[in-house]
Amino acid sequence: MLQAYSAAAVRAAEQPLLSAGRGPELMRTAAHGLAMGVVSVLRSRGKGIYGANVVLLVGSGNNGGDALYAGAHLAARGARTTALLTSARTHPEALAAFGKSGGRCLVLGADGAPVSFMDEARQSDVVIDGLLGTGGSGGLREPVAGVVALLAEFAGDGPAVVACDLPSGVDATTGEVHGPVLPADLTVTFGAHKTGLLSAPGEQSAGTVALVDLGIGQQLGPPELSRLEAGDLAAFLPQPSAAAHKYTRGVAGVIAGSVQYPGAGLLAVAAASACGPGMVRYLGPEQVAAAIHVRNPEVVCSQNSPDEVRVQAWLAGPGIDGDQAQLDRAAAAIASGLPTVVDAAALALVQPATQAATNEHLILTPHAGELSALLARCGVLVSRAQIEASPLAAARQAAALLGAVVLLKGPTTIVAAPNGAVFTQANGTARLATAGSGDTLAGILAALLAMSAGPIDLARTAALAAALHGQLAQTDVEQPINAGLLAARIPAVWAALSQKR
Repeated sequence: MLQAYSAAAVRAAEQPLLSAGRGPELMRTAAHGLAMGVVSVLRSRGKGIYGANVVLLVGSGNNGGDALYAGAHLAARGARTTALLTSARTHPEALAAFGKSGGRCLVLGADGAPVSFMDEARQSDVVIDGLLGTGGSGGLREPVAGVVALLAEFAGDGPAVVACDLPSGVDATTGEVHGPVLPADLTVTFGAHKTGLLSAPGEQSAGTVALVDLGIGQQLGPPELSRLEAGDLAAFLPQPSAAAHKYTRGVAGVIAGSVQYPGAGLLAVAAASACGPGMVRYLGPEQVAAAIHVRNPEVVCSQNSPDEVRVQAWLAGPGIDGDQAQLDRAAAAIASGLPTVVDAAALALVQPATQAATNEHLILTPHAGELSALLARCGVLVSRAQIEASPLAAARQAAALLGAVVLLKGPTTIVAAPNGAVFTQANGTARLATAGSGDTLAGILAALLAMSAGPIDLARTAALAAALHGQLAQTDVEQPINAGLLAARIPAVWAALSQKR
């Protein structure tokens, strides 16, 4: 399981080593890791170190020092290195090492970078972003911001970008992006994974993230954020015991779909059934039930109320807009005390938690617009755009105020629990941004809850569902996809993940 920490936690963990005089050793270790990251990027593009053109963007302080030492390492092995110094407070020892290795330095003027540097940067093989580290705040300022904005215009089509610790302008703790950012192909981060690199929107500028171990693991406290990896998915995906029968394997109840939006019910039920619980019960209109029986004859359908059937977990909400009978069923499921996934229209039924009415059994699955409405119900006015700019903070706040697990959908899925636990998953791709994809996710989550044995970790189960859902977009990646195709992929993806135990 990947674990991430705030910038403050990482700095605190480094402090004993710095106090012991090991700062130069840590910097050289970090720089060597950064240089090796550049080498890996060059090799992935069919190039070697000798003769490679590497450009460095060098800020003040240790981040710039890391970049300069890495540049010195590369220059000593035959790379042509040019550094743009953006501050008069450049790390002196690193600058001396860079110059001694044959590196060339240019100075950023008040009106921007020299034309020769910009031309060289465009034609280079790799740009190292060593402007701002974990201590930076508020983003880049002019004239540096202008240089980065120009370089960002040809990102993807020009040189590879390797970020030193994190892309400059990305908040290491929150993942917020301030001002222009140079999107990285690779981010080489030091000491520990930063929460901002595993949260949107910062994660979307980080590319692949590689960790350089600085030996501070013993000084780090509990993680502030976790991410399930392949081995975790294999370990946590439920498997039936030899003595299992359909009721011990879990019964998932689904309240979704209406005459106006029947597809939501079909998609949610298909996804839940494809996960292999003992049974899926569908409660809803006869017209939707008839369509479900054609596609998934194994599903047990009725027009009962939730208190008339027995399930281990509920899904309530997809496609029930305007259907009062379905809304009433959703309200009953929410009040049942059973693990319940609350999605779409049913989110409007959720009220802030009180001592008399707890929401600890609920998993809310909003997108940013729906989360804005939920927070407004708690007296917090925040726009969709503000949530998308700082989703980690918004999800945490909503979980605390509502007393429920919040799964905030987005390019990085964020799962926040009332106790402060946070998971993020970025297994999917933009291919999942299609109508009905959320209904599929909700069905998967309901099935996993129903199939869970023993005490259920709602947040971890929500992260597991998000990861499994994301993996559905990782097969046949060149083919178009829609939500109707997703459920059929679940058994094969599940089997492939389970083999990684």
